[in-house]
Parts: sequence; structure tokens; C-alpha cells
Amino acid sequence: MSKRILIVDDAAFMRMMVKDILSKNNFEVVGEAADGVQAVEKYFELKPDLVTMDITMPEMDGIAALKAIKEKDPNATIIMCSAMGQQAMVIDAIQAGAKDFIVKPFQADRVVEAIEKALS
Repeated sequence: MSKRILIVDDAAFMRMMVKDILSKNNFEVVGEAADGVQAVEKYFELKPDLVTMDITMPEMDGIAALKAIKEKDPNATIIMCSAMGQQAMVIDAIQAGAKDFIVKPFQADRVVEAIEKALS
């Protein structure tokens, strides 16, 4: 059975890129969100196996959304994505419970590897 994934990014083209990579690798994209508030709502509505979460977004950033999801579901599997390779953000995300961190622009094989590792 394919793993169900929620894609969170404020840029529609980034969501499309991730969706394309996932679809080609037999993952099922069950939903998309454009900000952290939507991400938290959709997470509990759709109950995905994994979330790819952008960090810099309007309304609520990815780290706040990660914390909000982990607070209610400590077993949530979330991989952070960001264009900025800022060490502090990576550390914040990992300390808040992110399983991994992918830097944009995405390398398809790195995305798949991170997701497979996080789900195993």
C-alpha cells in the first residue's frame, strides 16, 4: 500500500514539484497546504503517514506548525523543507521533532531517500 503524504509549501510550484517527485515514486499525495495553519488542520483531517513541511510561510511558519502537530500527535512523521540552509533553523526543526531536513532546490533522489528513511 502506498504511503500517504501531505505537502505543505506556500509556493504552488514547489508543491507541484514535490507532488511530481512523489507520484513518480509510488507515494500517494493526500493533500496540500499553503501555510502552517492549513497544515495543522489538514494533518488532523487527512491523517497522512508523512508531511513535507516548508519552514518560511505566511500565517504560521513550518516550525510552529511542526510543534502544533507534534504536541497533539507525538508520532507524526514530518520532514522539513527550506531554501535556506540556515543551521539554526535546521537545529530548531530537528529539536522540535522533525525526522529530516531537505534543502531546496530539491534533488528527487534526496527527497525519496529522506521520505523512505523517515517512514522505515
